[in-house]
Amino acid sequence: MRQLPYLDAHGDDGYSVLRYDLHLDYRPGANRLGGRAVITAVARSALNSVSLDFGPLRVDRILFDGKVVRYAHRLGKLRVRPGRVLAVGEEFTVEVRYAGVPRPNRGHWGEIGWTQLTDGALVASQPTGASSWFPCNDRPSDKAAYRISVTTAPSYTVIASGTLVSHTGTTWVYEQPEPTSPYLVSVQIGRYVSAELAKAPVRQPAAVPARLLRAFRHDFANQPRMLKEFSRLFGPYPFTEYGVVVVDEELDVPVEAQAMSIFGSNHVDGRRGSERLVAHELAHQWFGNSVTASDWRHIWLHEGFATYAEWLWAEADGRSCHALALRSHAKLAQLPQDLTLSAPGVRRIFDDRVYERGALTLHALRTAMGDAAFFRLLREWTTAHRHSTATTPDFISLAEAHSAVDVRPLLGAWLDEAPLPPL
Repeated sequence: MRQLPYLDAHGDDGYSVLRYDLHLDYRPGANRLGGRAVITAVARSALNSVSLDFGPLRVDRILFDGKVVRYAHRLGKLRVRPGRVLAVGEEFTVEVRYAGVPRPNRGHWGEIGWTQLTDGALVASQPTGASSWFPCNDRPSDKAAYRISVTTAPSYTVIASGTLVSHTGTTWVYEQPEPTSPYLVSVQIGRYVSAELAKAPVRQPAAVPARLLRAFRHDFANQPRMLKEFSRLFGPYPFTEYGVVVVDEELDVPVEAQAMSIFGSNHVDGRRGSERLVAHELAHQWFGNSVTASDWRHIWLHEGFATYAEWLWAEADGRSCHALALRSHAKLAQLPQDLTLSAPGVRRIFDDRVYERGALTLHALRTAMGDAAFFRLLREWTTAHRHSTATTPDFISLAEAHSAVDVRPLLGAWLDEAPLPPL
């Protein structure tokens, strides 16, 4: 029996997007956003309409293959009617012009998407916040290339997903050629100074409030060494650069975006108090961003791996990964045993137990396979599914192929059963 994807009200599998061209004009004080989105896509089935996810911003006009067409916009869906049936494999473009006051989408996990800051704006869209600021096919499995142009007030810096290709006056243009899920596309606008943590093996730029620059340089000083270590363990870093933004407000947790991570001012204390989070967000570039779960039910493939990367970084720094695993296991043993890692339920995809039990699953697998086979598995995983999507069954199959012992019973106990297995 086919399982429905989590959050199946979002996205449309009738087509795939090839490229988004986003042209944005944002006024920070008034929190006004004007946009033009040009979406190039290809039909995967015969279509008489194209459905996009889009929030409450006002739609001014829609062009389909250059012609004005009819549309309906309600309840977070923008349905475009081309006036004919699209054939399977047919390429088409939808241009949407829109404007208004952007605000985050509300969901089980609070407010997500475009958020006005005290001075600037932040975008954190996981899992379904992308539609708060641009029309999109908002499902993690529909990856596309992006070009993002943002015009804003002259005293502000814009950081967006991709590589900066031009900055003329008040307009910033970024290109993201690697396939990217909509929720991983980000725009950050604020009064920042620039820093650079490293130029090799990839450039590592940063945008930081001036008052935090000194503490930031200390707290993130190990990130270049961290990136080299993870490249050794997980395979080559999957993007051309890795940026960090520190917003001048406190955030509950940092947020990963494609080739970028966003931290709050509270994560910079001058004492490296959040270094495990620096490791966690960096690891997401392999696990979550390059290799993306095809459906949110498989989110342990993001969060379990990134949490285990925290322990691996501690191990590289001289601490015991196994001791951290034992501590985590003891903590989980005291919590309710009612979560199945392979299908946690929509409301619990960000439950702390998904993170911790996911990491423990990997540690148990590493113990069973041995280090050499385990890390060969991780490198093959990031290579085989680079810039693509994957599922839990995909990981189990690959683990079986790399292991000299039968790991399916072990993985079945950790992934498919609620009681916590012994470590």
